[in-house]
Amino acid sequence: MTFDAQPWISVVIPMKDERENILPLSDQLLTFLRSREESQCAAFEIVFVDDGSTDHSARVFQDLMKEHAEVRVVSFDRNYGQTAAFDAGFRHAKGALIVTLDGDLQYDPVDIGRLLPLANHYDVVCGRRERRNDDVIRRWSSRLANSVRNAVIHDGIHDTGCSLKVFHRSVLDRIPLFKGMHRFFPALAQMYGFTVTEIPVQHFPRIHGQSKYGVGNRLFASLYDLFAVRWMQSRALNYTVKQSSRQDVSE
Repeated sequence: MTFDAQPWISVVIPMKDERENILPLSDQLLTFLRSREESQCAAFEIVFVDDGSTDHSARVFQDLMKEHAEVRVVSFDRNYGQTAAFDAGFRHAKGALIVTLDGDLQYDPVDIGRLLPLANHYDVVCGRRERRNDDVIRRWSSRLANSVRNAVIHDGIHDTGCSLKVFHRSVLDRIPLFKGMHRFFPALAQMYGFTVTEIPVQHFPRIHGQSKYGVGNRLFASLYDLFAVRWMQSRALNYTVKQSSRQDVSE
C-alpha cells in the first residue's frame, strides 16, 4: 500500500518511568489509528519521548519499534521535564495534525476521535475531563490553578491540564516554548491568532505507576509561570499580511 509522504497524524507522548503502561497504551493507539479511514490512504505515527526513565523503559521501547514501523522513540540523556519532552516530540513529529497525550493510561485513545471533527474548524482542540478520576487534593489544586489562570490570561479553557489535545502543525511551528509552557498551550495559540475550543473526554483512574507531577509543580510552578505568559500576551507580535509583492528590479 502506497501512502502520502506526510503522516496525516502524529501522537506525541512524553513518558517517564511508565514501563508498565507502554505496551497497553501502544496497543490501544495502534488499534484506534489503524481503524481510522484516514489511515487507509496516509501513514500515521506514534512518537514516544522517554524523559530520562530509569525503570528500563528503553528495552520495551526498542522491542516496540522493531515490531511496529509506526512507532518512533526520542530518548533524553536525563530528565528534562514535560515541556522539553513535548518540544522534542513536536520537532520529530511529521504529521499534519499533532495529538498530545499522557502516558499514564488515564485517557482512552478512542477519544481522539471526539476531537478530530472539531479540528476541521479550529486550530487547537482541547479535551476537558468531564469526570476526573484523581484524588481530592489533585482535583482541588487543578481547579484552583485553572480558575486563577482564566482570571489572569482569559483563555476561556476550563481544563488546560488535560493532556489530550489536537493541534494543526502550523500552531506548533509558530508558538514559542519555554520551561513550564505546556500548561499554557491554549493561551499561547490564541496569542498568535489561532482558534481554540474544548470538548469533554473520559478520564480513568491510574492503574500502574505514580504521577511524576505533584501538587507543587502543578499548582505553584504554574502560578509562577502565569505572569510570564501574561507579559508575553502584552508583547506578542500578531499581524496579518494584506499583500506581498516583488517589484521588477529592472524598472
